[in-house]
Amino acid sequence: MMKKETIKILILTANPTGTNPLSLGVEVRKIEEALARARNRDRFQVITMPAVRTIDLRRTLLEHRPQIVHFSGHGAQTHGLVLENDAGKMQLVSTAALVGLFGAFEFGKIECVLLNACYSDVQAEAIHQIVDCVIGMNQPIGDKAAIQFAEGFYDALGAGSSYEEAYKIGCSAIHLDGSSEYSTPVIKSRNRVNSSNSDKGTSLEESASLPPSSTAEREPLPSRNSKSQSFGNISFGGSSNAFSNIQADGSVNFSQNTNQASVPNTDLQTALDTLAKLKQDITATDALNPLKKKMVKNLIEILEEELPKSPPDKNLLGPAVEELNKDLEGIPILAEPVAKVAVLLAKVGVG
Repeated sequence: MMKKETIKILILTANPTGTNPLSLGVEVRKIEEALARARNRDRFQVITMPAVRTIDLRRTLLEHRPQIVHFSGHGAQTHGLVLENDAGKMQLVSTAALVGLFGAFEFGKIECVLLNACYSDVQAEAIHQIVDCVIGMNQPIGDKAAIQFAEGFYDALGAGSSYEEAYKIGCSAIHLDGSSEYSTPVIKSRNRVNSSNSDKGTSLEESASLPPSSTAEREPLPSRNSKSQSFGNISFGGSSNAFSNIQADGSVNFSQNTNQASVPNTDLQTALDTLAKLKQDITATDALNPLKKKMVKNLIEILEEELPKSPPDKNLLGPAVEELNKDLEGIPILAEPVAKVAVLLAKVGVG
């Protein structure tokens, strides 16, 4: 009798400095425990890559050639997934870049991609062009529910279930605990040939999900559905990466675009409210000395003054954001609001 192929599961996790802390270690442990209980435990090989960077993503896929790729971390809606850079800070990878990477591998070799991150159904839909079975989240998902789904999914895989059945068991694991988040995971799948895990597959291409529910944890970085983000006559680039304006060294790039729509008042107010809250946090923190607080508040006031203008002065706006990012990076209580402000500058420009 021919020995069945070993199923390699590559688990990638990222929780950069300045983002909401996630229980990623717990999730990995639960997955490993689920597979250790499997009747066919020897068929599974788990490879983990914490604090994953873009270079790690590429190299681990090349080195291990997994059938299953599992990502756990933060999502940024249409803009991609949040990985880490060399400094442990946010490095956003666009949906298009993810599709390009998975598309570089021979079709069918990667059988299943599980994106355990908020709003990752956008990436799931795109990657499904290349990979037969992709699971994402259609809204924010709490840490507990995300872990329960992963544990249920791999419990089922270990018992010999197909990916579709494992998906349903994962959703059930959340539902059995009484949470409405069981409807957050969604699956995009089509009939597979020579699947490593099971002969069972779907006979028709399908996109399966349960009725929507509401939740507000493991939140994504704020964003809007647009590939070209702009503010008045200031463009944040033509890619789908909301963080493309924030470089690895903390600098901020702005480009000129004279054909963009005006900023909606509601979005503008959201940006101004976020800045006001950040200013309050700066006043309350002990992490900055009085002189630094005054300097940082001056930068925020420049933004508050320029944002309502039509158009705002990019020669003031860009440097102010850049300096704000540099001055407050590394301070946990302030780092996340800084990141949200940067993304909101892109968000409010979506007309």
